[in-house]
Amino acid sequence: MGKTPIQAARQELSGFQGKLTGPDDAGYDSARAVYNAMIDRRPALIASCTDATDVRSVIGFARDHQLLLAVRGGGHHGAGLGTCDDGVVLDLSPLKDISVDPRAHTVRVGGGCVWGEVDRATNAHGFATPSGIISTTGVGGITLGGGLGHLTRKYGLSIDNLLEADVVLANGESVRASADENSDLYWAIRGGGGNFGVVTSFLFRLHELSMVVAGPTFWPVELGTEVLAAYRDFLPSAPRELNGFFMYGCVPPAPPFPEAIQGRKTAAVVWCWAGGDTEAAAQAMAPLLDVLPEPLLHGPQEMPHPALQSAFDGLYPPGDQWYWRADFVDEIPDEAVALHAKFGAELPTGQSTMHLYPIDGAVHDHAPADTPWSYRRSTWASVYAGVDPDPANAELIRRWTVDYFEALHPYSAGGAYVNMMMDEGQERVRASYRDNYARLARIKAAYDPENLFRLNQNIRPAVRP
Repeated sequence: MGKTPIQAARQELSGFQGKLTGPDDAGYDSARAVYNAMIDRRPALIASCTDATDVRSVIGFARDHQLLLAVRGGGHHGAGLGTCDDGVVLDLSPLKDISVDPRAHTVRVGGGCVWGEVDRATNAHGFATPSGIISTTGVGGITLGGGLGHLTRKYGLSIDNLLEADVVLANGESVRASADENSDLYWAIRGGGGNFGVVTSFLFRLHELSMVVAGPTFWPVELGTEVLAAYRDFLPSAPRELNGFFMYGCVPPAPPFPEAIQGRKTAAVVWCWAGGDTEAAAQAMAPLLDVLPEPLLHGPQEMPHPALQSAFDGLYPPGDQWYWRADFVDEIPDEAVALHAKFGAELPTGQSTMHLYPIDGAVHDHAPADTPWSYRRSTWASVYAGVDPDPANAELIRRWTVDYFEALHPYSAGGAYVNMMMDEGQERVRASYRDNYARLARIKAAYDPENLFRLNQNIRPAVRP
């Protein structure tokens, strides 16, 4: 190319309205940083886009110069798939427009928004839409991979509430994907990740929900076997309005948690009741609480939905070391319960954790082939996350995570939620899409035949016969 990518971009992208940042520019290190500090990559160019026209320009630049292209929204992916070495980072973070239509029960969201921004905007009108559990996570990453969180059992995945999306394709064309327009692309982006283009805006269905009854119940980690076994038997039969994910983790070392239990290892359930007042919530939780010993703390209380969505933000700020593994789970036999208890008691750091997210309820209203998210008949999505601020502990948290995953993987359904996978190879990607992979590969060949969008859990274009 003769020039460096940043030099060439400044010369060739004369109409670019956003900001171009290169390795020699002030602010480069902050511009290249992502949520997981274990990821330390040095792109040749970071292009912060203000609109779809900027996005088209950057895609064309990367394509024409045969540069590796990463697409970054919130930058939360554990494997750092929103950045790269020596290539181009297409940064969507300036695309922040949010428009709530209370009459239509919809919200249109810019591709650079994070969920906290959406939660606050929709809550102001008395609405919500399913997302994740940390409000600083990007809308695009969560949605394109599926979208699993506190409202899953009641309202489904984020993709189940995605009505349409505006997408810039590898050839620079801007298209709308919905049930009526480019329906094959619409099918593919609802779980197929960022393989098919760059989404500059999303249109979501909203649900009337302002307040929830939410919070954790903590038991001593020594009761881990008893608590998980009871939770396993209880949760699938609970009302859909009750979401509760099981976790092993330490009580956060700060108020509002009592000082006497701060830092203590626990087995816990993090509740979200989306069905009315506190009395109804208590009745829904009672069958589990009644069969278990008294907890260290039972903390559910009424709160605005955005307060629940941001509850983990302080515990997990940007800049920590993260290492993830994940699986889908159909059943949790007693042998698996015992293994969970073993590793839960061995949490290596105060922020390390294991979560079991329920994926029954409304998720099961859709067939496995309705979207790429093929594990519609599983019951939980497990994630093992080693977390710590100190780089010196990176190997410690990685080893615990891998050991935990390898011990429990024989009890899994095979694949994993792609938003919680590291870079684990093509066979793992195939296992996570199962029978839907072949269709995804055909759609990939139609929309991105050269695999420009390959920094993701990659779906390779089908080879034409």
